[in-house]
Amino acid sequence: MPVKKEIGCHVFLLALTVFLSAVLTAPYTAAQTSKKTATTQNSKTKTPAKSGSTSTKKTTAKPATKTAASSKKPAKAATKSPAKASDTKQKQVAETERGKVRQQLTHLKKEIGKTETEKGKAADTLAKSEEAIKSTNRTIQELEQKHASTENRLGQLTSEQSQLEKTVAQQQDQLAKLLQEQYISGNEDRMKLLLSGDNPNRINRELQYMTYISEAQAKLTIALRANLKTVDGKRQQTESTKQELEKIAQQKQTQKQKLEKEKAERAVLLAQLSSKLKEQQKQAERLAQDEKRLSSLVDNLARKIEEQRKAAAARKAAAAKKQAAKKGQKPQKVEAVADAESAKSSFAQQRGRMKLPVRGTITAHYGSKRADGPSWKGIFIQSGHGADIRSVANGEVVFADWLRGFGNLIIVDHGAQYMTIYANAQTLRKKVGDNVKGGDVIANVGNSSDNTQTGLYFEMRHNGRAFNPMDWVTTR
Repeated sequence: MPVKKEIGCHVFLLALTVFLSAVLTAPYTAAQTSKKTATTQNSKTKTPAKSGSTSTKKTTAKPATKTAASSKKPAKAATKSPAKASDTKQKQVAETERGKVRQQLTHLKKEIGKTETEKGKAADTLAKSEEAIKSTNRTIQELEQKHASTENRLGQLTSEQSQLEKTVAQQQDQLAKLLQEQYISGNEDRMKLLLSGDNPNRINRELQYMTYISEAQAKLTIALRANLKTVDGKRQQTESTKQELEKIAQQKQTQKQKLEKEKAERAVLLAQLSSKLKEQQKQAERLAQDEKRLSSLVDNLARKIEEQRKAAAARKAAAAKKQAAKKGQKPQKVEAVADAESAKSSFAQQRGRMKLPVRGTITAHYGSKRADGPSWKGIFIQSGHGADIRSVANGEVVFADWLRGFGNLIIVDHGAQYMTIYANAQTLRKKVGDNVKGGDVIANVGNSSDNTQTGLYFEMRHNGRAFNPMDWVTTR
């Protein structure tokens, strides 16, 4: 299902792009066509008038001209009505589709914001998971060391206990023999020895020997009791150590289970981040395509403007030549770049004195790296919703429409290939062909692009290339 949805999404976006391209280019094409038609019809209308003025039969030429004109007027009306109806219908369809696109963009912006938030949370969770895994590994290592140390201690205790048990057994044997000898001889031996009348030295030795046996028996008894107590203590220590080993083994098992769980969670997080990374890469590609689309639009506008200027200069030169021919003067050469150079001087001389188009806070600077795409080609000024956006200098509006990736967009031509771009607007206050002065309100702040912030995206370009606006404006 995700693959089918993704394919369907790509197909929808492709169809939407084609449709928007048609919508965006249709007004310009229609305007150019209407201009060409009007020019052709005017030239056709003027030609009979001139021929009529130079003819000797003025009365017959003028009615013919009027008749031709009157016969052409119904034809114009007949051709204009269907065109207007078609344009109106196309405009309504375009407005409907544009509304749908804006709703989709608004939803997409919210989803992107959620994704960014989730991405940050996932990164924090992943960092915590990594730290937990490290801590668990350290705990397991400590338990392993403790287990090994306890095993060694248990071995020593077992060996000591075994040795003590052997000693106790020997002492018990010795004591048993002494008790047996004492029991057999009894106390009568000592009395008989004293009353025997034997050699006193022998009697003394025998008595000392008996005393020694009694003392040895007493010492052996004390040592045996002490050893028995020690053996009992060793047994208790051994049992306690065995219980400790079992506890350590349980802790190790618990920590290993915890580690496996954390590793599984980490794997899930990595998969999620990987998926989000791929989505961000796609978004970066879309941003790059948006930038390419804007640059292409600017280049096309610049080329058309230059062609129009050259055509205007050519018409001006032809008119001057014709006027000079009528007056008998020599033709005067008209430079095609005269207007462009004067405009360049007018705009370029304002460098450092122009003001920013809107009040606010600059949150993205020219040349700074985006988190998920190419570097900024302009600046983003965060501002209040609906704030006035003003043109930074005199010029002519050459584009005023919605453009994918930039929302509602206005481009002002200042001459000499200088252009300023105002994007992410809520409302466009000017249309193509309007002349504006520096400080005129041309739009209002919004968030009609993919940017989740409310504000203005502003660019300056010369010969199609973006340059740092902050080098040309003053913030005072």
